[in-house]
Amino acid sequence: MNQDLQTVDITRLLALSSIADEYVLDRSAILGEITGTMAGQSRALLDLLKYPFRFDGFMLFFLKKGRLEIDVNLSRFELTEHSLLVVIPGNIVKLASVPDASLANTDLYFTLVSGEFMSGIRFDFQKVFQDSLRVMDTPCLTLDDAQLSLAEDYFQLSRKVLLGNLPNRREMLGSLLTSFIYMALGVWTTRMQEEEPREPQASARVKQLTERFLTLVARHHNRERGVAFYASELCLTPKYLSKLIKDATGRSAPDWIDSYVILEAKNLLKYSDKSIKEIVAVLNFPSQSVFNKFFKTHTGQTPTEYRKF
Repeated sequence: MNQDLQTVDITRLLALSSIADEYVLDRSAILGEITGTMAGQSRALLDLLKYPFRFDGFMLFFLKKGRLEIDVNLSRFELTEHSLLVVIPGNIVKLASVPDASLANTDLYFTLVSGEFMSGIRFDFQKVFQDSLRVMDTPCLTLDDAQLSLAEDYFQLSRKVLLGNLPNRREMLGSLLTSFIYMALGVWTTRMQEEEPREPQASARVKQLTERFLTLVARHHNRERGVAFYASELCLTPKYLSKLIKDATGRSAPDWIDSYVILEAKNLLKYSDKSIKEIVAVLNFPSQSVFNKFFKTHTGQTPTEYRKF
C-alpha cells in the first residue's frame, strides 16, 4: 500500500494485507485480536494502520491490556487499559508507531464492519447515536470492569459464530454486532451526558441539517468551497445555512469546509509522495501560490515548512 490517503473497504483491505488470524465474514466484517506472544502474527492490520486511510464502515477497537496511540482526523488519542475507540465512516485513521517489544504486553481486540453490512441489518446509526458531531471530538472512552467483560463476551461469541459454519451465521453475527454497538454507543452517550453540557440542545431538524451539511462537506470539499453550493444542496439560503451551522456547532460553515481541506492537505503533505504541485491539483486550487497562502493562513506554516517539520 502506498502512502497516499485512501478510502479502504474490507475487500481492498484483505487484498492489501495477508491477514493471518482475523475472522472474516463475506467481505462484510473482520474480527481480530492482537494479543500476547501471538501479537507478532497480527502485524497485518498494524502495518496497514501505519498509513492514514479512510474506512468505509465502522471500526471498533477495545484495549484490555497495554497502551496504543491512534490518530483520528489528525487528533491523537491514547488507548490505555479498558479503552474503547469508535471510528465512524469517513474518518481518517492512523496508528502511531508500535515497538515490537510492546506487542507482547498488548491485548487489543478489533471489529471492522462495512457500512453496507450495517445498512443491511437495519442498524440506524443516526437514530441510535444522536450526536455524531461529538464523536468526532471524543471517539475514545474507558470501560469499567463490567463493560469490558461484556465487550469481551460479545467478541468471543461473535468469533464462535464465525467458526461454527452455521447456515444463518451472517444474520447471527449481524445481531451480535448490532447489540454490541448499541452497548458501546450507550456507554458513550451516558458519558457525554455526565459532562458539562456545551450549549442548549439543538432541534432534531437542525441536527439533521448539520449532519447532512458535514456529509456533503466530507464528500465535496476538494471541489466546492463556497457556502452557496452546500446551501443549494440543502435547499437553504447561504445566510440561513451559515447561521444554522454556527449556532449548532459553534463554528462557521466556511470554517468547517476549510478544516476538511486543511486536514486533507496535511495528510497528503505528511504521508504521501506527491509533490506540492500534484497536491494543488488534487485539492483543486487554481495555483500553487493560492494554496500556499491558504495553507499558511490556517496553519502558520507554508506547505514546504509543514512537510519538513
